[in-house]
Amino acid sequence: MTGNSAPKNLVVVNHPLVLHKLTLMRDKNTPSAVFRQLLREISLLLAYEVARDLPMTMQTIETPLAEMEAPILKGKKLVIVSILRAGNGLLEGMLDLMPSARIGHIGLYRDPVTLQPVEYYFKVPTDIDERPVIVVDPMLATGNSIAYAIKRLKEKGARDVRLVCLLSAPEGIKRVSEEHPDVPIYTAAIDSHLNDHGYIVPGLGDAGDRMFGTK
Repeated sequence: MTGNSAPKNLVVVNHPLVLHKLTLMRDKNTPSAVFRQLLREISLLLAYEVARDLPMTMQTIETPLAEMEAPILKGKKLVIVSILRAGNGLLEGMLDLMPSARIGHIGLYRDPVTLQPVEYYFKVPTDIDERPVIVVDPMLATGNSIAYAIKRLKEKGARDVRLVCLLSAPEGIKRVSEEHPDVPIYTAAIDSHLNDHGYIVPGLGDAGDRMFGTK
């Protein structure tokens, strides 16, 4: 998915540091503790990109030498919404960079037969309609769960929604772009395809299992 075939809402963050850390994460021999640390480090770099165009205003401050008009973020702080459970790996790193952000959680699991999302938890700030929203999930595979999560956020009033994921499959990008063309997608890499079980190939396996040492 390159060139003219790529959706206009797609941003590939192919920074050398991101790609280097991603390669280490893909390695099946990388232990869970190192995997979690790498994901946290990559999330900082992804957060930098997704926050690049946040609205700014000017504020009068005094430096040790003089008074000045200085730029500062405008409006209410943003919301980071983690799609459980693997989304928490990206959430923690982003909070290092944006500690004042509000936090939301959406609990979903994928039905192993239909591959459709099943919701078991939903908790977001009540004033989400007044805040920029960053949805985080390491893997954009079929796109079913993420498209569903974004739909639920919009039902709650969210208007400025951005998606951050570590790896994407063309199928997932297509699904989310078709259902939510207004939502920018930030990803570190676009892999080849999905296998018969809905996993990204070559991918890095199940992100949650890699993070927490479960199978």
